Amino acid sequence: MCLILSIFTLIAFHIPFFRAAVENIESGFNGMMIIFSLAVLMLALNFFLYYFLLWCFRVVGKIIVSLSLIIDAGCLYFINTYDTLLDDTMMGNVFNTQYSEASGFFSLAFVLYLLLLGVLPSIYVCLRKIDYSSAKKMFAFNGSSLGLVLIIAFANMSNWPWIDRNATVLGSLLLPWSYSVNSVRYQIKEHKMNREEIPLPDAVFTDPEAKRVVVLVIGESARQDHFSLYGYPRQTNPLLSGQQGLTALKADAAATYTTAGVKAILDSRPTDKLYEILPNYLYRAGAQVVWRTSNWGEPPVHIEKYQNPEALVEIYPDADPAYDGILFEGLRDEILSSGNSKVLLVLHTSISHGPAYNKRYPAEFEQFTPICNTVEMAKADHDELMNSYDNTILYTDYLLSGAIHQLEELPGEWESCLMYVSDHGESLGEGNLFMHGVPIAIAPKEQIEIPFLVWTSEGSREIKPLDKVGQYHVFHSVMSFLGAESEIFDENMNIFTPAR
Repeated sequence: MCLILSIFTLIAFHIPFFRAAVENIESGFNGMMIIFSLAVLMLALNFFLYYFLLWCFRVVGKIIVSLSLIIDAGCLYFINTYDTLLDDTMMGNVFNTQYSEASGFFSLAFVLYLLLLGVLPSIYVCLRKIDYSSAKKMFAFNGSSLGLVLIIAFANMSNWPWIDRNATVLGSLLLPWSYSVNSVRYQIKEHKMNREEIPLPDAVFTDPEAKRVVVLVIGESARQDHFSLYGYPRQTNPLLSGQQGLTALKADAAATYTTAGVKAILDSRPTDKLYEILPNYLYRAGAQVVWRTSNWGEPPVHIEKYQNPEALVEIYPDADPAYDGILFEGLRDEILSSGNSKVLLVLHTSISHGPAYNKRYPAEFEQFTPICNTVEMAKADHDELMNSYDNTILYTDYLLSGAIHQLEELPGEWESCLMYVSDHGESLGEGNLFMHGVPIAIAPKEQIEIPFLVWTSEGSREIKPLDKVGQYHVFHSVMSFLGAESEIFDENMNIFTPAR
């Protein structure tokens, strides 16, 4: 039974693994030997795993093996459909994904993958009667399989450099080991990250009476080259294109997935440690800070006003909580009612998150048609996919323009700024890649190049002539605009010229 399961796992779930191996290997006898060795290695490892689980845990072992086959089937669907790599960062995305977001990936093909490659083999596992035999036999079989693994490993010593170079990609396609090992790696990393936040040096506001507000809008999966502000031939920014006081800066994301991208936007510098993030820092310094979100993945936010659509719809009952417009409701009133001269509003949006782009905007923003109605992006018509995505950018344009108008309606003593920065970009089929999450070292420009838009009220602050900026510029630029001083402040990361 374990041999049958091992062969089935090798054939059913590892075509992407061997395709990646063949694409990165030299032709000839040595290349053939590497492929053969990998196949034998996987057979031996999975045989060991299945035998160990079934012999040691019996009925529970059957349940574990069955669940692993179902998970393998689901993972294969995402690998084949979205070119997903199951590394530790991707497992972090899985653990942090909300049901409302995950449900957008469900399709008939996904169900078929689960039924044919997961549920049916699991039924075989559960119904098959097993003669568990003796402990001696178990040790003999498992010892032999581990011995074969060692033989294969040492026989390929000369190929270890090739394996090391390709370990990230190949290891991310190795089922069930990839998601099992990388889930543990992610949890270890998360445990380290979730320890107590490290405070930054105290900040003080140099002009406490001056009224200043920053609205920081964190975009989701917005790529720079689909904004007409950056030269895109389609008019996806009809409102912002005519907006006085708006600057479009070229920028690169620090990561290609939400948790790391948002952390970079809120951090003072690149670090794996959990330092005090921007909203927590300014809140502790005495500013009024409001966080509104329809998304997830931000570091721990320690402020008084943290609002999701469910909370906001109680304040604004006429707003539709299904769309991000609810995050932008009543910004002017929120600022004026704060009773504070320094205000930061963070709006964490989800407008351009795939695969169901067509569900991210109200019907009146369906300007580019026909649209894509399937979540199987690889099978979608390319033009329809582009239309749906561009409609999300059109909706973004509308919301940002509306927010600027609310800031323009503030009394004259207020200096105001709107800053829009995306967490990462998005692939829409270029190089057969879709969505995001490719490791930053090999990620395409579509997932890295992001919009960085800045609007300031008349007579407030001017922007330096910068060729390119990054997400870490946000922390210091917001500090500068609000007039906060601290040892942590870095003028080189400030996009604004000195105050007059």
